[in-house]
Amino acid sequence: MSASPDRARPALPSRRTVLAGTGAGVLAATVLPGAVARAADGDPLGEYDVVVVGSGASGMTAALTAAKRGLSVLVVEKAPTFGGSAARSGAGIWLPNNSVILGAGVPDTPAKAATYLSAVVGPEVPVDRQQAFLANGPRMLDFVMANSPLRFRFMDGYSDYYPDLPGGLPNGRSIEPDQIDGNVLGAELARLNPAYMPVPAGMVVFSQDYRWLNLAAVSAKGLAVSAECLARGTKAALRGEKPLTMGQALAAGLRAGLQRAGVPVWLNSPLVDLVQDGGAVTGVVVEKDGVRGTVRARKGVIIGSGGFEHNAQMRAQYQQQPIGTEWSVGAKENTGDGIRAGQRAGAALGLMEDAWWGPSIPLPGEPYFCLAERTLPGGLIVNGNGTRFVNEAAPYSDVVHVMYEKDRGAVGSHIPAWLIVDQNYRNKYLFKDILPTFVFPDSWYQSGAAKKAWTWDALAHQIGVPSGALRSTLNRFNAQAWSGNDADFHRGDTAYDHYYTDPNVQPNSCLAPIWAPPFHAFKIVPGDLGTKGGIVTDARARALRADGSVIRGLWAAGNASAAVMGHSYAGAGSTIGPAMTFGYVAANDIADA
Repeated sequence: MSASPDRARPALPSRRTVLAGTGAGVLAATVLPGAVARAADGDPLGEYDVVVVGSGASGMTAALTAAKRGLSVLVVEKAPTFGGSAARSGAGIWLPNNSVILGAGVPDTPAKAATYLSAVVGPEVPVDRQQAFLANGPRMLDFVMANSPLRFRFMDGYSDYYPDLPGGLPNGRSIEPDQIDGNVLGAELARLNPAYMPVPAGMVVFSQDYRWLNLAAVSAKGLAVSAECLARGTKAALRGEKPLTMGQALAAGLRAGLQRAGVPVWLNSPLVDLVQDGGAVTGVVVEKDGVRGTVRARKGVIIGSGGFEHNAQMRAQYQQQPIGTEWSVGAKENTGDGIRAGQRAGAALGLMEDAWWGPSIPLPGEPYFCLAERTLPGGLIVNGNGTRFVNEAAPYSDVVHVMYEKDRGAVGSHIPAWLIVDQNYRNKYLFKDILPTFVFPDSWYQSGAAKKAWTWDALAHQIGVPSGALRSTLNRFNAQAWSGNDADFHRGDTAYDHYYTDPNVQPNSCLAPIWAPPFHAFKIVPGDLGTKGGIVTDARARALRADGSVIRGLWAAGNASAAVMGHSYAGAGSTIGPAMTFGYVAANDIADA
């Protein structure tokens, strides 16, 4: 299938770009051994077979696997909480051919999955890494369910992001954690990293429910799902439970598995550096309770410390402007510590220019990552010239790739962009956590993230776009919405486009005209769930130098490593699924040695 204009990917990087930081790696190999040795002069803090850096999805899965393989394991975590970005997330997990989706009747096969993944990621990701992910993902999931309280649910209907590609599934392959009682953690529950968007009090909400909660005011099913969420919460309260779902359930379930396996997790213990001996990584330097010391790793170190989304210097070095650490919803402690330590140890870096992008509204305090809001009928996105430039319902990463690609030719033309909706839209649909018809907080307007006007021309003036161009754009869009055919950007042509839409709207549930004042506009910037570049690894999750040689004693997984998804995004959970899988792969590789 040929890519539509709005799905165009950025130019693939050259080998020089993929191996960004190679010069620093050479420096590390020739100059830094002495510096590493000096950093390791602190007091010894212990000795384990495996040290895992980071307590997110990749790190805790790796630690659980290593422990169950009979190895002694320590997890060191920079934050005062465990769970990282995974705990903040919706915890969708993309894993083809896993036992949960096969049990639900999903018609997946290894051949379909391999064909689809190859079509999505292209030739930049080695085939053996793709195969390692596909082969080990189902095994990892069964292992996690056998060794933790975690259970999972099929996200029925959440389409693969490119269902029309060979091997794509319109009904999806994604799963999410089932409900967990937080009491299983005891006092440790207080140290769980909070969710990005808390579930409303008294309710138990799954990620899959979100699409219907948006429609509760206009859909019988939406109202029924809302009632079901409330009923779940009531039942949990009557049983004395502390119900957790989504990322909270995933992180809590993995942590409970580590508790059962006797794996210590040191919080407030940031990685300072890696310890090397004879070119091999043999331990870590950490600061535990403010005291610097070394932990020896007899068999290996696994870096699962997340990306560098909150490191302004690294983002400026590797990524296109404009970029902002304040636009990311990743865990605030993700400042690239593990990536930089790996680079100092000689590791090559890849995909540093990319991230798990998504159109976001820079609200005061924290950005809002838009999913349903840009897809529901009755809205469109315009650039600084007041014109549409993308299929608003396309996969979120693609929308931002297009923003950057088109902004390159004229800086400021597409960043920021503006999401425009009318009052008819606002009367029907939830927006973030603001109920239909309810006014938005004053702080949204004071910060410049939201605008409101009673005419198209007045709105154009407020957002700084030509009024004539905006009128022309809206008139053309409305005509296409009435017909149900977006001839310009093909919104509604795939099953994915229709996931976060209103089935009551016909003939195209993605499209409705924008006509009812007042009109609302929301600033759109290139936000992200985290960066996706990091240490280059092989199919066994081993860290590699620029020449392809293996750094003995060092493995990496999750957003600290260059993503197996390359520049694309196969489906909901393409971050967490591979993160957990390669954490599992890394630990098994160590145990098998």
